[in-house]
Amino acid sequence: MAFLPLDMLKSGCLDLWLELTDEQLRTFDEFADLLCDRNTQLNLTRITEPQAIVTNHYLDSLTCLTAVRLQEGASVVDVGTGAGFPGIPIKVVRPDLRVTFMDSTVKKLDFIKEAVDRLGIDGVDFAHARAEDAGHKREHREKYDAAFARALADMSVLAEFCLPLVRVGGQVIAQNGKGVEEELAAARPIIGELGGAVEKLSRVNLPHTGIARTIVVLTKTKPCPQVFPRPYPRILAGKGRKPNHVHV
Repeated sequence: MAFLPLDMLKSGCLDLWLELTDEQLRTFDEFADLLCDRNTQLNLTRITEPQAIVTNHYLDSLTCLTAVRLQEGASVVDVGTGAGFPGIPIKVVRPDLRVTFMDSTVKKLDFIKEAVDRLGIDGVDFAHARAEDAGHKREHREKYDAAFARALADMSVLAEFCLPLVRVGGQVIAQNGKGVEEELAAARPIIGELGGAVEKLSRVNLPHTGIARTIVVLTKTKPCPQVFPRPYPRILAGKGRKPNHVHV
């Protein structure tokens, strides 16, 4: 018996112009079962009700794919992946992509490693790092075709975390809710300094919820100056804030 309401997942994906195979549905179901089982020890997510997993984890993650057209075999990084979102759903739907899961918390990356091994998912890498540190490392700086960020930070901070990771011509895909226009207006100067430009805002309805999502797509137009990304306290100091919350 399936753990998830798979008909709900399948129809929701169709609303996003994504068609799932039976094997993909089984993979999604098995991952959700494992997530809830490990969550009792690891505290990975507050969302454990099957219908909420479908909408708030899976379908919400997959809205990213409605905003961009990634080339076959593209290399992407999921920045601040947490329990594997949006990276796992994107990888299941687009198995051709090379996905790097980046997070500063070891237990979360260990969970994802266990999950991809159990699910038979290949073509993945793992980066135990804070984004502002990874942006200065040769193996990550300007190496990815795209970076995904889901509820990571406000736009100015998110841009500084993610733009140094993508190559010139690459994209940052950021999921946002209400108020993103104001955040984006304030962030445009730093986005430009980072070598980026706002490509578009894509609005999509989250299936089965009536909730609207706004996805911001930034394009890397030129190399990022070596000074970026700055240390996290300096990033926040520039915004007049103290570094008093967890970041990736």
